[in-house]
Amino acid sequence: MSDWTLFEVFVRSKHGLNHKHVGSVHAADTAMAIENARELYTRRSEGVSLWVVPSALITASSPDEKDPLFDPAHDKVYRHASFYELPAEVGHM
Repeated sequence: MSDWTLFEVFVRSKHGLNHKHVGSVHAADTAMAIENARELYTRRSEGVSLWVVPSALITASSPDEKDPLFDPAHDKVYRHASFYELPAEVGHM
């Protein structure tokens, strides 16, 4: 088991469309990871879909990059809805 891969597990519940991270499993391959995830995280029919992703393949931003990464781009007016004119057929929005 020492050379098994660590997989992050995401489950989509019956009540929503988003997959949520629920934990991790170790497995020899992706098929085993799905089986292990099913056994650990959906035993009581908590989900309708599973994703397993090797932890080593996940890339995340650093909390130190929060301000420059998530600041709004005020210099790019085309990203704002006010930049576009709505056709008369659309009516009031």
